[in-house]
Amino acid sequence: MKVIDVQDVYLKYRASKQDTIRGISFDVREGEIFGFLGPSGAGKSTMQKILTGTLRDYRGSVRIFDTEMKYRTRDYYEHIGVDFEFPNFYGKFTALENLQYFASLYSGRTVNPLELLEKVGLHLDADKKVSSYSKGMKMRLGFIRALLHNPQLLFLDEPTSGLDPANARILKDMILEQKKLGKTIILTTHNMHDAEELCDRVAFIAAGTVKAVDSPHALRKSNADTQVEYSYLADGKEQLNVCRLSKLACAADFQSALKEGTLTSIHSKEQTLEDVFISLTGRGLQ
Repeated sequence: MKVIDVQDVYLKYRASKQDTIRGISFDVREGEIFGFLGPSGAGKSTMQKILTGTLRDYRGSVRIFDTEMKYRTRDYYEHIGVDFEFPNFYGKFTALENLQYFASLYSGRTVNPLELLEKVGLHLDADKKVSSYSKGMKMRLGFIRALLHNPQLLFLDEPTSGLDPANARILKDMILEQKKLGKTIILTTHNMHDAEELCDRVAFIAAGTVKAVDSPHALRKSNADTQVEYSYLADGKEQLNVCRLSKLACAADFQSALKEGTLTSIHSKEQTLEDVFISLTGRGLQ
């Protein structure tokens, strides 16, 4: 079932001379992690604002939960959770007080804030004022704030930005846990590693348009023959060579080294998501 259905969407800011979003179309299925992948200024954040209902003067159609977003009601926010890249909190409140306040804004039952704080390693800092929190601590707090009301649809904007590897791992595991619970997740990022690990499908966005939509695996395998780099000993010296995987069986030096036991190393050089993105757009992801 489609949770999000976007068809031929355009949007122009009043101060701009041209459209920021131009003819974007895609859909997101229930229980899917869908990634927006692209460099800064590509239109990812604008598209997210349209999907979260804060920008409604778009042209085209954006239907979420079978409702056109131009006509969404306040009830929409009971069903979505949003984690901004730069989350705002009440600095004079403690982390627990912030979560308790935000929980009070929802009409339905909410998750115990202390349980969420413990999951991201902030339970010992629950009674500290948020003004004393580091950026990484605020990022973790912002993430669990989005989970408070057990939303059906999550919008995550660079959720691991600024986190050390251990805390990034905790958040990524929690994202995958939400997917197992059947939640639909929109992940906006320029981090190709996060996108490849977490997303079922990604949309490459550049200059306000979608250049490609597919699974990370399919995109990496498209229009490319994997390169293989190998080294071997010949006349007492190490030789290095590179060839396409499809041609490896015909590489005389490789076959000879393999038979003679003089092969010293071999590894594949598959294209990354960033390689694919650059080939399609001529731009990097950073």
